[in-house]
Amino acid sequence: EEQLVESGGGLVQPGGSLTLSCTASGFNFKATGMSWVRQRPGKGLEWVSGISNGSVRRTYADSVKGRFSISRDNAKNTLYLQMNALKVDDTAVYYCAIGSLPDAKVASQGTQVTVSS
Repeated sequence: EEQLVESGGGLVQPGGSLTLSCTASGFNFKATGMSWVRQRPGKGLEWVSGISNGSVRRTYADSVKGRFSISRDNAKNTLYLQMNALKVDDTAVYYCAIGSLPDAKVASQGTQVTVSS
């Protein structure tokens, strides 16, 4: 059974940084593209960023391009999202998802990120 567990969320001031982690198990992580997806308050799921299995291809939503960076460590079955220059509008529950495209499958509980002064 696929399992994804996020960590690293929290409260941060505008302009601050956070790094999210997602540990995967139950499937062949190193052979699988992955994504981060978020859900802002009162909104639907929004794909944020995707990475291919070998990290060659990394793509971002326009709303986070230049501020967020996705990476992975296949030896640790872990996916990361480095978030810089955070804005109030980045407040959301962040999920890691299976697949590197906007139709990635969310299969986790998510971690709350709140950007507020």
